[in-house]
Amino acid sequence: MEEKRESLGSRLGFILLSAGCAIGLGNVWGFPYKVGHNGGGAFVFVYIICVLLLGVPIMTAEFAMGRAARKSPVNMYRPLLKNEKSPFHLQGWLSLAGNFFLMMFYTTIAGYFFHYLIGFISGNMEHLTWGETVSNTGVNVGFMVLVVVLGFVILSFDIQKGLEKITKWMMLALFALMIVLAIHSCTLSGFGDGISFYLKPDFSLITPSVIIAAMCQAFFSLSLGMGSMAIFGSYTDKSRSLLGEAVNVCALDTLVALLAGFIIFPACFTFNINPDAGPPLLFTTMVTVFQNMSGGRIWGSLFFIFMIFAAMSTVVAVFENILAMMRELTGWSRKKGCFICCIMLLVLCTPMALTGNVLANVHPLGGETGFLDLWDFLVETVIQPLGSVLFLVVCCSDKLWGWDEFELEANTGKGLKVKSWMKVFFKYITPIIVFALWIYGLVTFF
Repeated sequence: MEEKRESLGSRLGFILLSAGCAIGLGNVWGFPYKVGHNGGGAFVFVYIICVLLLGVPIMTAEFAMGRAARKSPVNMYRPLLKNEKSPFHLQGWLSLAGNFFLMMFYTTIAGYFFHYLIGFISGNMEHLTWGETVSNTGVNVGFMVLVVVLGFVILSFDIQKGLEKITKWMMLALFALMIVLAIHSCTLSGFGDGISFYLKPDFSLITPSVIIAAMCQAFFSLSLGMGSMAIFGSYTDKSRSLLGEAVNVCALDTLVALLAGFIIFPACFTFNINPDAGPPLLFTTMVTVFQNMSGGRIWGSLFFIFMIFAAMSTVVAVFENILAMMRELTGWSRKKGCFICCIMLLVLCTPMALTGNVLANVHPLGGETGFLDLWDFLVETVIQPLGSVLFLVVCCSDKLWGWDEFELEANTGKGLKVKSWMKVFFKYITPIIVFALWIYGLVTFF
C-alpha cells in the first residue's frame, strides 16, 4: 500500500466501523438460532461471559497491534516482532485466508435478504420459504453477485468518503430499526414465554458443547482472530486508549445480538415456531410474523432493509480487510485492487451459491454437509480461536512484541487503561481457556 496510510475521519467513524464489522449476520441470524439450539438463557449467560473474558482482551490486542504497526496483518508483524524470522509472521496469512473463507459463505446468505426484501415489497411473500430460496440457483448466484459488486463499489472511494460515511448511516439506521421492532415484539402474546426461554438460564443445560458454541459465536460475532479489528486499529489515531474502545465495540455488538433475540423469541412462542429450527429460524419466524400482523408488508420490508444493513456493514468491512492486505502485498491502487478482488471473490463465492442446488450432492465434510458447513468450520472452529491465541501470545511475550510495548500502545490516549493486574488475563487465563476450548472443539468435531 502507499506510504501515507489512509485514516478515519472521527472517533465515531472508528467505533461504528469496527462495530459494523462485528455486527452482522452473526448477531441477527446466527445468534438467535444458536440460542434456540443451545438451551436458550443458558447459552446467553455463557455467551456474555465469553464476550467479557475473551472478547474484550483479544479485541484490545488486535487494536493495539494494528495501531502500533500501521499496517494490515500480512505485514503487521515485521515492525513489531523482535525476531524478523519468527514464524508468527504466518499469522498474517492465516488472517487473510480467514477473511476470504468468511466471505465465501457470508455473501450468499447476505444475498437472501435482498431476495426477501423484494418479495415483501412486491407482495409475493407466499414463495419466501427457506427451502425454495436455498434451492433456487438464480436467487443464490444473482444476489451473491449483487452483494460482492456493491461492496467493492462502495470501497472504490477513499475510506472516509466510502466505507466510513456509508457505514455510519447504515449502523445508525440499523439501531433505529432494531429498537422499533423490539418494542413491537413486546406487544405479542408470546412475549412472556419467549423472554423467559431467552433470558432465564437453566444452568443444568450448560455443557462443554454449549460453552464451545458460545465461544465460537462470540468470536464470529465480534470478528476476532482474523485481523479484522487490527485493520481498523491501523486506521485510527492515538487520541483514545484502546481498552475503552474495545469495550464500546463489544457492548454495541452484544446489544444488537440481544435485541435480535427480543425480536425473534416472542414471535416464536406467539406463532408456535420451534426455536431450535437451526439456520432457517430467522427467515421462518419473521415471515410468519409479518404474514400474520396488520401492515405486515411494511414491517417486513423494514425488517429486511435492516437485515441488509447488518449484512452489508460486515461485508464492506471484511472486504476492506481483504483489500488492504492484497494492496500491501501487490502495491495496487484502491480502484485496481477493488476490481481484481471483486473478480476473485465472485469466483470463490460461487460454490456456496450453488451448494443448495447444482452442488447439492457435494458434501465436503461428509454426511449431509455443504460448503456452508466447511467454510463455517474453518472460520469459527479453526482460524478464529487459533488466531486469537496468537494475537495474545505476541502481545504478552517479551521475545515477540511484549507486554510493555503492548501496554504503552493500548494506554495511549484518553479512556479506560489496561492495568498491570490484567496481565494475568491477557497472558494466561484468556489464551489458555481459548486454546483448551479450541482443542476440545476440534476433537469433538472429528
